[in-house]
Amino acid sequence: MKTLFKTICLVVLCGCCAHGTVRAEHTAPPDSRPVVQLAILLDTSSSMSGLIDQARSQLWKIVNELVHSRLRGQQPEIQVALYEYGKSTLERSEGYIRQITALTEDLDLVSEKLFELGTNGGDEYCGQVIQSACDGLRWSKASGALKLIFIAGNEPFTQGSVDYREACKLAASRGITVNTIHCGDERSGVEGHWKDGALLADGEFLNIDHNRVVAHIAAPQDADIERLGRELNDTYIPFGARGKSDFARQAAQDANAYKSAKGSMTQRGVFKSSASYSNEAWDLVDATAKGKVDLAEIDKDDLPENMRKMDRAEQAAFVEKNRARRGEIQAQIRVLDAERRKFVAEQQKKKADETGEDTLDRAMIDSIHVQAESMGYSFE
Repeated sequence: MKTLFKTICLVVLCGCCAHGTVRAEHTAPPDSRPVVQLAILLDTSSSMSGLIDQARSQLWKIVNELVHSRLRGQQPEIQVALYEYGKSTLERSEGYIRQITALTEDLDLVSEKLFELGTNGGDEYCGQVIQSACDGLRWSKASGALKLIFIAGNEPFTQGSVDYREACKLAASRGITVNTIHCGDERSGVEGHWKDGALLADGEFLNIDHNRVVAHIAAPQDADIERLGRELNDTYIPFGARGKSDFARQAAQDANAYKSAKGSMTQRGVFKSSASYSNEAWDLVDATAKGKVDLAEIDKDDLPENMRKMDRAEQAAFVEKNRARRGEIQAQIRVLDAERRKFVAEQQKKKADETGEDTLDRAMIDSIHVQAESMGYSFE
């Protein structure tokens, strides 16, 4: 199996049916944060359960690489979208394609949807799902925006009524890089035109063993990071229509990370300590910090039970207390993560043949570095 090096950034795509949706793009002002948009297109036909497991367990590890990236000194906004294709239970009229999530910063939602995925037999139309991702997502037009599609599967790239060559050329014309990840040996990937697809859209062609268990290097800091990651949840104050359900989702994705693979909970804890993990839509601490809501104007029925009997001064003090505690925990995690990354790097040098380089996470991370650095991004 060819070692996976150099390839891309992710493109995790959106919500329901993908084919035929109208393309939408937006332009950001020049002084705004840079944006990295990743769309992940996963083959969910019968033989791809291993691929889905790798995506579930390594999501946080992959996005943490982007957390450590900078463009012009700024940490980018990270958006991920998710598509599935090739499952017979999907709509035939839509090319057996489903847009699961739109480009979103809500990675708890992306994680939730990954854990809901199952497999079934079907036809895999690579050209059509790439076209759907190009047309169905809100791609940025901002300078410095890194726009990446990762498509992973194992059947020939040529299936379906949409020519993969035209789909890949469409992506390239819009500044979207398409990286192809063939789940199998290199020769089959080349003969199945996975390499051709990547070349047409300025991307990387990779091969992975999708059934391989991802290697994890345990570090002395892991247990403390996991503990602190769970403690962060105690600083969240759910409010409004989404508060209760999204607060429950946060805890559920902690549980999913914990049970999915060694190291996944550690990586999730690291991500939760970053500025990229923001929940202003349902958490009062983030919402007030970003000016999304005025605490004095929130109806008491939209507040959690323990805050309803507080006066406004007490409510403000309670929010501030949780903001301060969260900042302390996040700072501790960041210190531990710096130590952990140094330890892991040293261990990887000693065990270069045991780091799982032919798995989804390694392929994507190496590609993210190569393609981001080509656009001027640096990594801490």
